[in-house]
Amino acid sequence: MTIPDAGAHGLSGLDQLNAWIAAGDQPNIGRTMNFDLVSVGAGSAVFTGTPTIEVYNPIGSVHGGYAAALLDSACGCAVHSLLTAGQAYTTLELKVSYLRGMTHETGEVRAEGRVIKMGGRAAFAEARLMDAAGTLLATATSTLLVIQR
Repeated sequence: MTIPDAGAHGLSGLDQLNAWIAAGDQPNIGRTMNFDLVSVGAGSAVFTGTPTIEVYNPIGSVHGGYAAALLDSACGCAVHSLLTAGQAYTTLELKVSYLRGMTHETGEVRAEGRVIKMGGRAAFAEARLMDAAGTLLATATSTLLVIQR
């Protein structure tokens, strides 16, 4: 993986995320679950992915963990975009509301995350997961702990 470490390279969170996109590389979770960070701005992040049968649950649909992983990534990277080189974060809480199920026929989905409030020790973010037609599939709110490296 060629993703630069923000702390080791003195990169802000936004610079680190932009470097990932520019390099065409992704965090391992994205490769494993078939989703990509596609855009980032100060306080926002967008992921796209295409669910496949590899993420099905025993009842024959996409596991809720796929939506949760996309939403958690969108919330987390939205916060990551506001970090200094001396900061890191971790998710303390993620609340997901599932509004519509997915199958491999759903096609590409889009998770859009944004920071609601960025504090010195805690950050609050929200994300929405939609299909290509703009149908809302799931939403999430997240509380994240901001850590000094």
